Amino acid sequence: MLKIGLLTESDRNGWEGLTRRFHAHFAGRPGRPAMEVDDDGYEHTWHRLIDRGQVRGIYARLDGNMVGIAHYLFHTSVWGAGRCYLAELFVDPHARRRGIATAMIEWVARDAEEHGAPRLYWNTEVDAEARALYDKVGVYRGYILYNYSRPAKATSGSAPAATRRASEPSPP
Repeated sequence: MLKIGLLTESDRNGWEGLTRRFHAHFAGRPGRPAMEVDDDGYEHTWHRLIDRGQVRGIYARLDGNMVGIAHYLFHTSVWGAGRCYLAELFVDPHARRRGIATAMIEWVARDAEEHGAPRLYWNTEVDAEARALYDKVGVYRGYILYNYSRPAKATSGSAPAATRRASEPSPP
């Protein structure tokens, strides 16, 4: 039997085990840096999840065993009702293709709606196996996600790379 609910204190060990497996699953994939989280990072995130503020976490148990986790957050929208971002969804590979991820997405969508955030969205890699599921439960709208990292500060006397002219040599 499948049970889904908000994470509680007693879920800590199961949550951390699945979360570490989630991070290991994506480590070293092309275009994705390894996710290195130290013990303090897990501790901090755990407390944010169980405090049930904007950042929340759920579990999925199949026959009493924790087999899935999801992390999500609510935020405001510029033009309308709030939004819910599904940040992470992971189901143990041995428990996949049993409707668990679908049930977890539906659970998050209901929780989001109850908290004034009726629009649920998430990101995924272009070649992710999970896209078959996501194409069934969601709508791909053609958006491309960009990430921006501020460039390192220029050394004294040199202009940042973005402001140098193409004819100017790069500093050594």
